[in-house]
Amino acid sequence: MKVRRSERLIDITHYLLERPHTLVPLTFFAKRYESAKSSISEDLGIVRRTFKGRGTGILQTIPGAAGGVRFIPTIAPAEATEFIRAMAIELSDKSRLLPGGYVYLSDLLGQPKVLRAVGRLIATQYAQQQVDAVMTVATKGVPIAQSVSAYLNVPFVIVRRDSKITEGPTVSVNYVSGSSRRVEKMELSKRSLSQNSRVLVVDDFIKGGGTVNGMKSLIEEFDSQLVGITVFAESLFSGKRPISDYTALLAVDQVDDQAKMLHVKAGNYLERTFN
Repeated sequence: MKVRRSERLIDITHYLLERPHTLVPLTFFAKRYESAKSSISEDLGIVRRTFKGRGTGILQTIPGAAGGVRFIPTIAPAEATEFIRAMAIELSDKSRLLPGGYVYLSDLLGQPKVLRAVGRLIATQYAQQQVDAVMTVATKGVPIAQSVSAYLNVPFVIVRRDSKITEGPTVSVNYVSGSSRRVEKMELSKRSLSQNSRVLVVDDFIKGGGTVNGMKSLIEEFDSQLVGITVFAESLFSGKRPISDYTALLAVDQVDDQAKMLHVKAGNYLERTFN
């Protein structure tokens, strides 16, 4: 069915936004709107400029007979900075301080608007890298992993600390909890992750780093490769973390349990992503 350009632009934009990191041939749009490829190319040029100007993402052109266009969601540095600063102020509320130097995050990570922003932030960091799966540990990291996987258009897998009969055969590893120094166990269904996968690890909070290090060991058990580690927030930790190469959107830099004082600042995300 032939449609006007204004209608095509709306429909093309919606189609691409719903299918990030998916190669769409120009012939698909030409048939969909009964229009010439030259007209579709002009339409995509308008969409590309708008996406770039608004900081929505990159519309990548793949030349050749098997080519087309691919939408890569990103977030502009100014928007990322504004969001992280707002979150730092929100999390610095002393009522969020929990025993042990932890910070209450569940209400924020239950808000769709916050999760969408977090997903875009993390997806932007890995927009130009091959990621086959996003991994997190049950339960609080699950919403973050789901949001990131939607923007990267890859599956997400959930590591558990206890077996579920519905998971089938599992692969398990022992790891040392960074804060309590206790030996713990985590496992992942054998069907969840293919060998030779490139895996991005995400989580809501990192303190000692033992849990994230355990996921790193689990990835190795699947003969797969760790692409990177990004967490929503990191906490102060007096010991030495087993991992050092990770990204944090936010960082707790001051904690006083007795005075009920808490301060959160921007983590290393902005520096590592935009510099």
